[in-house]
Amino acid sequence: MRAPLRSPPGPRADGHHQVLFVLAECVPFAIALLVLLVEFTPLHVLYTGPLLVATPALAAVTMGPKGTLAAAAVAVGVSVTTASYNGAWGSQQVYTNFLALFLVTAASFMTSRSARTRQEGELTQVQRIATAAQDVLLRPVPARLGPVRAASMYLAAETGAQIGGDLYDVVQTRYGVRMIVGDVRGKGLPAVRAAAVVLGAFRESAHYEDDLVEVVNHCGAALRRDAVAAGAAEGEDALAEGFVTALVAQIPDGPHIDVINRGHPPPLLLRDGAVRPLMPTTPLPPLGLEEFVSGPPGRADTYPFAPGDRLLLYTDGVIEARDRDNTFFDLAQAMETMRDHSREAFLEDLHQALLRHTENRLADDAAILVVDRYEDAGHGSAGGPA
Repeated sequence: MRAPLRSPPGPRADGHHQVLFVLAECVPFAIALLVLLVEFTPLHVLYTGPLLVATPALAAVTMGPKGTLAAAAVAVGVSVTTASYNGAWGSQQVYTNFLALFLVTAASFMTSRSARTRQEGELTQVQRIATAAQDVLLRPVPARLGPVRAASMYLAAETGAQIGGDLYDVVQTRYGVRMIVGDVRGKGLPAVRAAAVVLGAFRESAHYEDDLVEVVNHCGAALRRDAVAAGAAEGEDALAEGFVTALVAQIPDGPHIDVINRGHPPPLLLRDGAVRPLMPTTPLPPLGLEEFVSGPPGRADTYPFAPGDRLLLYTDGVIEARDRDNTFFDLAQAMETMRDHSREAFLEDLHQALLRHTENRLADDAAILVVDRYEDAGHGSAGGPA
């Protein structure tokens, strides 16, 4: 099964654009401050009424309905203060300024509220589309697959985002349970497209290729074909500069697991309360960089995976999560600490531990797949967590 997808709270905007946005929000209040400086100095002979009238309209552009009212309230306060200080009450100019300020505030508030409602509707529609796309791209992992039980979780770094360049899947085939976890270089729609290409190739080849190496080769070939097609469509001669780190594993009937690691973080194995990484015997480049493979493609590495063991596959968004001191998240320690948790409880507590470590600000998407080995498909645990 797949744990509910939730994005960590907090804004995730580009730093430069975020600074510009904050500066734009300060403009209406800076104008009000400027009017005060003019009115309380010999420069008060200047006519500042139009400046104050403009503040609600400027606030409506970036601050929404509440910000518009706040800017209008500040403008009214400044107008009352300056009119009292200059003894201008009773003049036609003061009442004209207040009338103009009221009309501009009302129009700006209605416009801002309408724009906010429209944006919320568009965001809701986009989220529906993203949810549907996620269900197609990252299908829910079945809880029971032959001799294993599985659960997964995807955490998007961007607030409101639900899909990205991380990928995973688990399928049951006649050769055993096969699974993949990967991470696409880059972000945005190109990364989603690359993830879809790799997952499509895996889901097809996993069912008819008896050799796990050939399954990986199909994924790499599909990625290269898509890169060539994308380059041709964009008028480029070379392949797109992209690759996918991936880990493909197979759990047959015996008490072991076969793993091919293509530049991906090694999976973690929990056995008898201790955690160890399953390091590849021969480092291999990511998918899409097959030209750097010298000689034959090699064979899958085999590791013990007995009933009661737990396997954790993940993307680098988990182990590269940092706290304010730039300390990386210790996934192995967290896995060992939560060794007695059920799969669902493990994913939930791991999610919370990541958010605490990063202070609710993940820098990269994170995909996590936890797999428990059982005696067989029809019986309960042989000593592992339920």
